Amino acid sequence: QAQLEESGGGLVQAGDSLRLSCSNSGRAFRTGAVAWFRQSPGQERKFAAAITRYGAIYYSDSVKGRFTISRDNANNTVYLQMNGLSSEDTAVYYCAVGAACHSVACYLARTYTYWGQGTQVTVSS
Repeated sequence: QAQLEESGGGLVQAGDSLRLSCSNSGRAFRTGAVAWFRQSPGQERKFAAAITRYGAIYYSDSVKGRFTISRDNANNTVYLQMNGLSSEDTAVYYCAVGAACHSVACYLARTYTYWGQGTQVTVSS
């Protein structure tokens, strides 16, 4: 499994939008679940969103209604569209790839084997 390529982070103002991208050509990326986790300073890494091979989608309560995860299978890319950003969304965002998952398992960090290096999202209030 080659390195996961994350992009799209940056510095924005509260209320703005950003779109993160995660790309990889490996088999696990194409056939497994892909998730975004985020980690704020001094806090543990937390689940944000996940999408399975078959398009099942899961969101944490903190991002539901504001973030949208999607995947472009033709281009081996998963996106995280983030709208209505607030300072509470400031974190390093990590893309992760794991085996197929269902329901609760998709929310767990241990489900995912491969992790990107993270992209910083900073929201100023």
